[in-house]
Amino acid sequence: MTRAARLLDLLQALRARRRPATAAELATELGVSPRTIYRDVATLSAQGAPIAGEAGVGYVLGPGLFLPPLMLDTEETEALLLGLATVRQRGDATLQDAAAQALAKIAAVLPPEARAGLETPVALPGPMWWPMADGGPDLDALRRAIRSERKIRIAYTDASGSASERVVWPFAIDFLHAARILNAWCEARADFRHFRVDRIRSVEILAEPTPKRRAALLREWQARLAADANAADTS
Repeated sequence: MTRAARLLDLLQALRARRRPATAAELATELGVSPRTIYRDVATLSAQGAPIAGEAGVGYVLGPGLFLPPLMLDTEETEALLLGLATVRQRGDATLQDAAAQALAKIAAVLPPEARAGLETPVALPGPMWWPMADGGPDLDALRRAIRSERKIRIAYTDASGSASERVVWPFAIDFLHAARILNAWCEARADFRHFRVDRIRSVEILAEPTPKRRAALLREWQARLAADANAADTS
């Protein structure tokens, strides 16, 4: 086994655990000595892996994305670069900056042969045929509400010009070709609704948490979309 493969195996072993694992436990699982585990943990930590703990106590992998060298093959790298290019093209200012920073971090750990794809990518996002609809609230505020699972009160104007005020449970934002869509459960309609962000005139994040967790809302919404698609196919 190469050292790079052993480091990756150690990383995967830590990722599979929710509780700290001692060097002896990891050594037994990977077929190496505890001394090797100590050295490899130090190496991974130096490369940016969020490993917490110490010898004799145990190690646990904390939250955060970690991409060591040689972890991505050619197709995986291409897919990642295409996704970041799409975000830089269609995302808001916050996500565009985040994509640029992520690209710089990825470039730093890519092997030389894969780094050439940064300058001459094989896959590119298609052109935007329609300008992105401007206006609406700062998406950072909507993201804060979604992540904190808080209700929001919005003032909204629909396509016909009718204005309304709604209390909704936001759970995701769609980035379409020409508009950004807030997906939420609407208390007034007692159902899922989709709101164009550029038609939202104001947003107030409420102290009250959403009655359902964001993950549950997302699953229900995706199930609804799948059911509607199946119904359309069979009609």
